[in-house]
Amino acid sequence: MSAAGGGAQSVRRAVAILRVLASGQERGARLTDIVEETGLNRPTVHRLLRALAAEGAVEQDPATRRYMVGQEISLLGLARSARFPVRTIADPYLRHLADEVGDTVFLTIRSGVDSICIDRKTGDYPVKVLSLEVGARRPLGVGVAGVALLASLPPAEAAAIAEANGQRFAAHGLTAAKVLDRVRAARARGHAYAESGIVKGTSAAAVAIRGPDDEAVAAIAVAALSDRLAGRRLRPVLEAMREQAGRVSRRLAALARPRK
Repeated sequence: MSAAGGGAQSVRRAVAILRVLASGQERGARLTDIVEETGLNRPTVHRLLRALAAEGAVEQDPATRRYMVGQEISLLGLARSARFPVRTIADPYLRHLADEVGDTVFLTIRSGVDSICIDRKTGDYPVKVLSLEVGARRPLGVGVAGVALLASLPPAEAAAIAEANGQRFAAHGLTAAKVLDRVRAARARGHAYAESGIVKGTSAAAVAIRGPDDEAVAAIAVAALSDRLAGRRLRPVLEAMREQAGRVSRRLAALARPRK
């Protein structure tokens, strides 16, 4: 292998490791977890972690020995804070939705075969379901927002992504087949719904936000105590979600139109 080829391979491997660490958020990831999820051998993972740590891109908790994304990555990200205009555009509509339904609202985007939570608003209901932190990265298809995003894609593309994430789904108690079942159900209903959410005793629902080209650019999800997303209350919550998603879509379309 040429030096250039070897360098590119190292970069791809390092990015794969960072994605696993991002999925772990503040709790971090064990060395064995990184080896399993990336498919790399232990010496290679250990060598790359040392190199990333030396650059401040990775940190290790001395107590738990778990690895997590380092401060340098966060600082580098500040240089592109405007990279996600949908977050800025959606902000007042997410706030309105959280105030209207009283529960927690999440904004999620797709990044390759992953979903990333980029914003969260809480309502005024006393019991708040904070199932995801901003920045949480998961395989696309884990959680209602990921299912909604997959359901917006052509079936063949959604199936290919689920297959690519098959090994990673296992860590979440899922299989590609089970995820695709949820995607088909969401496609038929026009929304994704999980009767049992991430946190025990909660439920969640999600709808896609369409961009000017009619492709899904993000998903809005609501998580609440199960009795607040069931029975007669589910329908008005979904209607409110679709209304705000539509407003974001129309705003995106207006901004995309060329000025005269």
